[in-house]
Amino acid sequence: MEQYEPDRLTPAQVAAMRRSFRNGRAALSRRSLLRASAGGALAVGGLGALSGCGIPAAGKTQGGTSAEDHSAQEKVVNFSNWPEYIDVDDSGKKHPTLDAFTRQTGIKVKYTEDINDNSEFFGKIKPQLAAGQDTGRDLIVLTDWLAARLIRLGWVQKLDAANLPHAFTNLSPQFRNPDWDPGRAYSYPWQGISTVIAFNKKALDGIEVKSISDLLDNPKLKGRVGFLSEMRDSIGMTMLDMGKDPEKFTDDDFDAVIARLQKAVDKGQIRRFTGNDYTSDLAKGDLAACVAWGGDIVQLQADSPDVDYIIPANGYMTATDNMLIPNRARHKANAERLIDFYFQPEQAAALAAYINYVSPVDDVKPYLQKLDKSAADNPLILPDKAMQAGSHAFRSLTQKEETVYEEKFAKLTGA
Repeated sequence: MEQYEPDRLTPAQVAAMRRSFRNGRAALSRRSLLRASAGGALAVGGLGALSGCGIPAAGKTQGGTSAEDHSAQEKVVNFSNWPEYIDVDDSGKKHPTLDAFTRQTGIKVKYTEDINDNSEFFGKIKPQLAAGQDTGRDLIVLTDWLAARLIRLGWVQKLDAANLPHAFTNLSPQFRNPDWDPGRAYSYPWQGISTVIAFNKKALDGIEVKSISDLLDNPKLKGRVGFLSEMRDSIGMTMLDMGKDPEKFTDDDFDAVIARLQKAVDKGQIRRFTGNDYTSDLAKGDLAACVAWGGDIVQLQADSPDVDYIIPANGYMTATDNMLIPNRARHKANAERLIDFYFQPEQAAALAAYINYVSPVDDVKPYLQKLDKSAADNPLILPDKAMQAGSHAFRSLTQKEETVYEEKFAKLTGA
């Protein structure tokens, strides 16, 4: 297991966090583009505290360390998630799937929407994890790069397959073997996040857009193209367009992508690098085409008939938000039962019908059709086999690589 090293954040990493707080998926709620997330982004003034919150190295990590499991005696599970990333009833106060879990198992869920950004949340829980202490949470949802870090540090527990029969059976092949957790020994996906090319048909006015090359090279789109401020999405999509593999790339490959994007920046082809705030520009037609998140496009299309998307022939990027059980969690078995519950197709369908991200559950379509036929037929929510085959994940980075790459990307974007 990797020992935790309490480094200060580099200027590039702070810039990356600023981009995420201001523009990334943390900037707006997971459910709606129209409502600010319940917790909002961490104030920029808090960055200094986070960057300087080094703690003594833990000596040895507590890899896979559990407390005495009180699941049998205490019928509860403490679940931390992102704002508005779960189904809600008409009253806005209850979560039907969580209520169904309690009815099915007798286990109550203490559900907290306290993850507003991966880096912020990591800063919140790392002192306890590094010290081998209970975080007070039995289940957390983190994006793949941070999930990889916690697994590497030995700060999450290995899952008991005996408690996960539905999860093991029903996990979509697309998500079974990430390089940071082969075979899903420590994590299971909550939802998938697809990165695609979106466009405004009216703004294009007959201009054909089928690839990243079209965005970068067509002079008719000059100043009307957007890329994402999330490094892995913009770099990964461009890498695929250049015939390189985001899961196996080298430093030279990364530099070649930066050079290509820099050329487009220098000639004014790219209007700006954005987070979710591209959505208003796309709907209005100020952006004719952009790199976009699939969940946003599903939402936009409900009100903006001119908005559409395409999956490039060279493939697209995908990421996952993942359920993990921290070390020393008090109710590990209960948490595993909750993970498994969401891999029952009927529960996965209820979740997908509400939040419109990629369901990681195989064969969920018949159940989703009963709830929302349009969602069931939407490949941004339920990718078909061909679309699944075109998905690519950004490979895990070492700490050194992440620092170097973020510095180069920050320079490119002007962050």
